[in-house]
Parts: sequence; C-alpha cells; structure tokens
Amino acid sequence: MALRLPTQLATPGKFHHHHHHSKTSLSWKRTIAPDAAHFSPLSSSTSTGRCNVGPTRVMCTAEAETVGVVNLAPGTPVRPTSILVVGATGTLGRQVVRRALDDGYEVRCLVRPRPAPADFLRDWGAIVVNADLSKPETIPATLVGIHTIIDCATGRPEEPIRKVDWEGKVALIQCAKAMGIQKYVFFSIHNCDKHPEVPLMEIKYCTEKFLQDSGLNHIIIRLCGFMQGLIGQYAVPILEEKSVWGTDAATRIAYMDTQDIARLTFIALRNEEINGKLLTFAGPRAWTTQEVITLCERLAGQDANVTTVPVSVLRLTRQVTRFFEWTNDVADRLTFAEVLTSDIVFSAPMNETYKLLGVDVKDVVTLEKYLQDYFTNILKKLKDLKAQSKQTDIYF
Repeated sequence: MALRLPTQLATPGKFHHHHHHSKTSLSWKRTIAPDAAHFSPLSSSTSTGRCNVGPTRVMCTAEAETVGVVNLAPGTPVRPTSILVVGATGTLGRQVVRRALDDGYEVRCLVRPRPAPADFLRDWGAIVVNADLSKPETIPATLVGIHTIIDCATGRPEEPIRKVDWEGKVALIQCAKAMGIQKYVFFSIHNCDKHPEVPLMEIKYCTEKFLQDSGLNHIIIRLCGFMQGLIGQYAVPILEEKSVWGTDAATRIAYMDTQDIARLTFIALRNEEINGKLLTFAGPRAWTTQEVITLCERLAGQDANVTTVPVSVLRLTRQVTRFFEWTNDVADRLTFAEVLTSDIVFSAPMNETYKLLGVDVKDVVTLEKYLQDYFTNILKKLKDLKAQSKQTDIYF
C-alpha cells in the first residue's frame, strides 16, 4: 500500500503571529481537518506553505496539496546514527557533515541537483541524494531509513526567500511527521521573534512555531553570526587591498565558529533532556564592524580601505526598491541588512547553555584566535608562494 502524507499536522489549532506595533507582519495559520487528530499516514496528503505578499504584510498559510510517496512498512526500525543533513553544502551544513562523520554517524546529504556535483561530500564519506525543497514530491524518498533530520538549509540569494525558507520547510516538516522521523534539528536566527518587519526573520519564527506544533521531537537552535563569513567580508579584501564595506551603526554580533556550532549541536542531539528546547548559540564576545576591521588590520599588518555606508542609505534603498515588484526580495534582504546594521546586540548569555551541554567555555574558539589562525596560515602561504616565484624566475 502506498503511503500518503497527512493533509495537516496532528496538533489541532491555529497560530497567528501579529505584531501590532509593526507595519509588516506574517501570519501563519493551520486549519485542521476533522480527522487530523487521529493521525494516519496511510491515507492523507501533504501541505506546502503558501506565502502571499500584500502591500502591508506578509502572510504564510499552510495549504493542502496531494503527493505520492514511497512504500515504507510502518515501524521499520532505523539506526539512531542515521541522519539527513539538509543544506549540506552551505557554510554551516558542511561543518555539520564533517562533525557527524567524525562522530561515527551515517550521513546522508540532501542536495539540490546542480551543475557542479557536491563530490567533496562523497569524498568525506557521506551519501548524497538529490532533492529540492521547492518540489515536495522529491522529498519523501530521501527520508527512508533516516532517524534524525538536521536542517541547515536556507534559500539562495537569487531566489525568493519564501520559496525554500517557508514553503520548502513546511513540506519537509510534514514529510518528516508522516514518515516517522524521530528528531528534527532546526537552525534559526537569534531575535527572529522580535523583528516581524524582516521577512526572513519572521518566516524563521513561524517555522519554529510550525515545528513546535508538529508533534515531532525537535531542537531549535538560534544563531547570531558565523566567523567564517568575516573572511570574505573583511579579511580577504584587506589582504587584496580592496574596499571593505561597513556601516556607521554600533551593532554588536557574537560571531561563532561553525565548527563549534556543529560540535555543540551533536552534544545537544545526544542529550535527551534537550528534546523540545530552544537554544541560542552565541560566541564569547559581541563585536562591532569597526572592531572586526581593526582586528583584521592588526593581524594582516596593513590598513583597510573602508567605505562606510550610512544606515539611512540602506533605509532609503529599501523604500525605493519597494516601488518595483521584481525587487521585492532585494528589498526583503535589505530590510534584514538594516536590522543587522542598527544599534542592536546580537548575542545571548551562554553560561546556562554551556552548563546544560557540559561544555567548557575555554573550548569555544574566540574570534581573535580564529582570525589569528587564518592570517597566520594565509600569510605563510603567500610568503611560500613568493619564495617559489623567486626561485623559478628566469633571467635573460
């Protein structure tokens, strides 16, 4: 008998997320079918997120759409070490894969079909399966034999935020529920519940609620920022004597090494007391843009060519792009950038989290140590290349 995915989640009720102080709000609601409380994966359908953009708000609604899935005997046992990493080629996803393999997990990576295959994941020892969150019918086959999903995925910059981050995640969570996935780890954004004016953050918050109401065992981890992102943004341009873009805001972000994020994630995954919890991972210290640039200048041994963009320009750019329908997603991302460049601290106390996970703060990499290691390695390589170049010079 072919399995059918459920029309709605088993948990009855509706959720409306409205912020009356905001001009833009996202509303998520679920209309539960009369028989949904008696969850049966043998005869139902799946829902995918539908997101409608109006002039004053964004509204995401889970609606039904029927798709077929593979045959799977109910109760088929799966190994607790069998995991699926979604978004495995990203900055965080690849570190999650590496850590999982190092810890002895059997890793399957959900990767969208792409011109350049993700061969590095296979080389590491992972299994790569092709699927696309924006095409729900491709998801179920990837979940067969999986115990835990670790969701690191987010949409590409060139595609609508809602396509993957809302519609795709709704489909994935529904499929996970239907196919008996034992645990779902979801990475979100710190303070996403406080910024309904930013579509990506509002969608992350609604996805959190969707997952919490799904009945799945889950862990939600909110993140502040990745240290890895600072390499391309500041370190490389300084070394190449190119312009470094900054703002005049005093925003402070507690960047964290994605290797530490992956390590702490698996510690949390193995701790049954953390099931159903919402954690925030933040680095040891929150940094302003200028502090990061100054640190990079010192470690690189050269000054940066800094181009400062006032926050007021970001606000104006967002308002202008709203006039054109085809730039809505650009405007959405500029809104997110504006939040990150306002006078806000993206950080959280970690003492209780470290205690819960049994982690020593001394084992968490600081930004100084991370960037020092990077500059030490890259400057040594540049020095070696320069020496080799001199040795191979031919003079006539």
